[in-house]
Amino acid sequence: MTSDLSRHSAVELRDLIANKKASPVEVLDAHLAEIAVQNPKFNAIVTLVEDQARTAAKAAADAVKNGAPLGPLHGLPVVIKDVTLTKGIRTTFGSPAYKDFVPDEDAAVVERLRKAGAIIIGKTNTPEFAAGANTVNALFGATRNPWNPELSPAGSSGGSAVAAATGMVPLAHGTDFGCSIRIPAAFCGIVGVRTTGGLIPNRGMRLPWDGGQVHGPLARSAEDAALMLDGMTGLDPLWPISAPPPWQSALDIVQRTDNAKGKRIAYASDIAGFGVDKEIDDICRAAVRRLEKDGAVVDEVPFSAADGFAPYKVLRGEWMVGQQYERLGMLDQFGPNLGGNVRDGLKLTVRDTAAAENMREQVWKKFCDLFGQYDYLITPAAPVPPYPLSKNYPDEVGGNKLDNYIDWIAPAFLVTLVGFPAASVPGGKTQAGLPVGLQIVGPRFSEPQLLGLSKLVQRANPIGWPTHV
Repeated sequence: MTSDLSRHSAVELRDLIANKKASPVEVLDAHLAEIAVQNPKFNAIVTLVEDQARTAAKAAADAVKNGAPLGPLHGLPVVIKDVTLTKGIRTTFGSPAYKDFVPDEDAAVVERLRKAGAIIIGKTNTPEFAAGANTVNALFGATRNPWNPELSPAGSSGGSAVAAATGMVPLAHGTDFGCSIRIPAAFCGIVGVRTTGGLIPNRGMRLPWDGGQVHGPLARSAEDAALMLDGMTGLDPLWPISAPPPWQSALDIVQRTDNAKGKRIAYASDIAGFGVDKEIDDICRAAVRRLEKDGAVVDEVPFSAADGFAPYKVLRGEWMVGQQYERLGMLDQFGPNLGGNVRDGLKLTVRDTAAAENMREQVWKKFCDLFGQYDYLITPAAPVPPYPLSKNYPDEVGGNKLDNYIDWIAPAFLVTLVGFPAASVPGGKTQAGLPVGLQIVGPRFSEPQLLGLSKLVQRANPIGWPTHV
């Protein structure tokens, strides 16, 4: 069985471990073997801690033998994005300036994962301080897409997305501020969730009152993503915006979801006004229409959040300066993406940020009005298919030329702007055999419902394993 364990879902592995049909050590060995085969091809995991993981897996196996209480992720291998603190495990932030940095504490989300029983086996590649919608840095180089290694997995959680998509791990951790969980999930053909700000504690990250950058799960199925979510959430009384989940178990809700009867869905192909590749739009529209067979009511709507484009760029600039405030003297050591973002932020005035907040409120009201009529908004997760690894970003969307690396991710960051959660789920493949993702947006704290709908999308649109695995 060991050779097959890396092809089991996280939920299946959890049950095999709990029922003593597979041990955490066997599960670890299977995934380490998969890493040895896949990681040289795709460069997803940049720090592997086999000895630490084996010690933790042996302890997890002993707990099963002794009948100890088991957490929801007991014995499951998990990787952590390399911008998140991990005690005793190198955390580089994708920056040469931190190539040898080893934290002496875990971020709160890592504490949660360990407490839930997860086995932390390594760190995944990311652009420098997650500043990029690709996954490449001067320290570790580029991560490759498992559906075509000459293409990008997007970013900034590209390493985690590739690790999960290829079976190197059943579950992976990511962070999302602009698109960093959702578009890598779309490009790699898996499920990823941008969570409600405050749902998962951010302790260990700068800007405690910020709800823009959040943690979230990446997994091959909606059920697995829900399982990981259950191991990540919970009230942190020391985190200023922390909030407990208004549900007992996201996985239970997802597993009970068998149809979309009565659900009202709005489909909008281009909420940013930048255009969308026609093949992408056609695939997404068809996938949404298939939800009608599950009982959903689907309307195509001319919804636009394009007024939020300029405000997001302003508030993003302010956020970049805040994140790097203690490192402002190091700007010349940073790459062009990160350094350019911080320099742009330093040019802002209080009037700029006040105007951005005012317009953000107007865009938020548009979303609130929409959710007064519909349960979910669905858009293409990305307006283009995966692009060549050699590019920093796609320079054209729907025939429109782009002049910077964040314009093309506007359909994702406009959701970040207004603070709503969103899931990315594969809805089909292009003629070239590349995955296409749907972005499913809902009201705050609707993550189980978003994943329940994602489960139905996956059921109707199976895409299989990546071509090059």
